[in-house]
Order: sequence, then structure tokens, then C-alpha cells
Amino acid sequence: MADSSHKSQAARENAPRLTSIDAYRGVVMLLMLAEVMRVPAVARALPDSAAWQFLGRQQSHAEWVGCTLHDLIQPSFTFLVGVALPFSLAARAKFGQPAGWTTAHAFARAAVLVLLGIFLRSLGEPRTNYTFADTLTQIGLGYGFLYLIAQTALRWQVFALVLILGWYFALFAAYPVPANYPDAAVHGVPADWPHLVTGWESHWTKNGNAAWAFDAWFLNLFPRETPFLFNGGGYATLSFFPTLGTMILGLFAGTILKGSRPTRHKLGLLAGVGVAILAAGWGLGAAGVCPVVKRVWTPSWVLFSGGWCFLILAAFYAATDAVGVRRVAYPLVVVGANSIAAYLMEWLFAGLVRDALQRHLGYAPFRVFGVEYAPLVQGGAMLLIFWLILWGMYRRRWFLKL
Repeated sequence: MADSSHKSQAARENAPRLTSIDAYRGVVMLLMLAEVMRVPAVARALPDSAAWQFLGRQQSHAEWVGCTLHDLIQPSFTFLVGVALPFSLAARAKFGQPAGWTTAHAFARAAVLVLLGIFLRSLGEPRTNYTFADTLTQIGLGYGFLYLIAQTALRWQVFALVLILGWYFALFAAYPVPANYPDAAVHGVPADWPHLVTGWESHWTKNGNAAWAFDAWFLNLFPRETPFLFNGGGYATLSFFPTLGTMILGLFAGTILKGSRPTRHKLGLLAGVGVAILAAGWGLGAAGVCPVVKRVWTPSWVLFSGGWCFLILAAFYAATDAVGVRRVAYPLVVVGANSIAAYLMEWLFAGLVRDALQRHLGYAPFRVFGVEYAPLVQGGAMLLIFWLILWGMYRRRWFLKL
């Protein structure tokens, strides 16, 4: 077992890395960390500025149907899990890691991700907050299945994706909207909520759908201070099924990048698949078949957001690995190579760093451009501190891995 562990470590250290993957992951993590800059707060302080209103919307989630830049963070992070898997499996095989050990590692990683997600969501709570809609828990619930799917031929991977999305679509379509919907006390949705969907699309309405009904049963099996009625954002445990679909799309992209095709063919495939599935996802929503809703990860959202992920990855691959201009991506790679550390920083240390800055510097230095921009300046200082920590870790080759 010690020998397998040593080989596993060697595989991780010597596995080939594509700059494009780390750079894309770095952008994703920086967008997440950039929440400390509180752009929506600046937008609220400048209501007459169209530019700041636009930027404020991009750092907020769409209320239900639709997409903002902020909505693409989680699917990108999820997609990149799938992209990295072919490289990881190849490295472990190259260094002779037994198949049983690789399988055990995959399922252990899945369990750690679920537990870590629950731990982070329980911070500040009087007791364990058993919730499974967090990014890490959603990835963890599907990661073991992703590993098994990755062992199959491409046609079976495609079949798995179609089966998952088809089943999830049918589950929602077959569930009738509750007769008393919406009831603010039961569903957390007031009758005058401006984002209500009607007609056929009401099968995907907030906290009145099949995934909400499942959580109203499942989450009450765990000890809670009060019974679970609804998730305020409309997020749901069962979204891990279509989240697995997003990871499978990433698996396709990773297989393309790892393959032996010429660079221009890889770029063409990434861009072509991206345009095709983005159009398909948008078309399903525009036709009223299935709305594009990130919060319950509808099948149309899997395709729409997955299309963007393919196109963004293609752009990074073209700009770095294909052209060879890697130095300009260095600040992003610093963050992307340590994505778990960056994720934990945002959860564990953002409040501590903000308090330390205010304690030692006060708030006055951050008002240098006006009180309206103070949250932005303070957040920028925090973001710089986080980057410098990650830079120090990168230079010392300290990588937090699961």
C-alpha cells in the first residue's frame, strides 16, 4: 500500500499539465474570490450608472430563468473536473497504480468532497447543516459515477449523458405543480414574484417541482432544528444528476485535449461542440420545452452552460497551449493550480481578512475614490492578499489536492 501511495504521488507530480486548463480554472476561482469586491453593493450605490448596473447583475445569480457571468462559475468548475479526469487516469496508469487503488481513491475523493461541502455549509450554524446543494457536495455525489463512466467507450459515455438528462427531464415533466402553489410559507415564493414561470414550464417552477418534493422528504430524514420546507434559492439535492452530465461534457473535452489529433482539429472540435450544444440548450429554452435554469440545473442548462464551457476552454487552449503564449496566463495559473485552496480561502478566511484590514487600517483608506467605491477597493485589497498567498504556495509547489 505504501508503494501504491508513493506511485500515486509521483503520478500527480509528473502528470502533464495543459496551461489552458489551469488558466481557465484560475479565472473561475478568481471570479468566485472576487465576490469580496461586492460589485452589486457598488451598483446599488450608483443607481444611475448603466455600466455599474450591468456589472452588478453579472456578479449576481439570475433569479430563475436566464444566465449571468456569475452563473457560469459553478458549471465551469464542475466541467473542469471532467476535463482533468482523463489526464489523471492516464498518469496513474503510467506509474502502475493498481486499478483497485485508483477506484478506491476516486470514491474516497467523492466522499471527502461531500463531507467538506457539508462542513463548510455548517460554519456558523448551531449544528450540522445537512445540505447537498453545495458545489462540492454536488460534485462529490456524482464523482464516483463519473469515474465509472470514464472507464467505458465513448458511445456508452454519450448514452449515459442522454439517459441522465432524459430521466431528469421526465422526472420534472411528470411531477404536477402543487395545487396551492405558490404559498410563501410552504414554498418560499410570494404570489407576486416576478419570475414565476407558467404553462408547461411551470413543471420547473421554484420550490414547486420534483426535486423540491424529494428534498422535502429526504432532508427531513436528518436531524434539524426545524423541518425543512424549501431552499431559499430553489437549489436541490437531485441536481447532482445533471451536474454529473456537466462533468461528462468535461470528460468529452478532456478526451479531445488528451488525444493525438492536430491542434487545429482539437480547436475545431471544442468550438464546434460548444456552438452546437449551446444552441441546443438555448433552443430548448426559447421553444418553451425546458427553461434554462441554473438553480435546478435543467437539461437545457447543462447544454447551454456546457456550450459556454467548451468555447471558453477552446479560447484558452488557442491562446496558451496552441500558440504557446503561456507567460501572460501565469497569474491565472497560480490560482488555477491550487483551486481547492482558493475555494477554502473564500469560505474560511474572507471574513477574517476583511476584519483584519478594518482593524488595522480602518475604513478611510478604502474611500480614496469615494464612499461608493469603498467595497470595491477593500475587496481588491483582499483579492490581492489571497493571490499573494496562492503565489507563495505555487512557488513552493504546495498544492492542496483531494
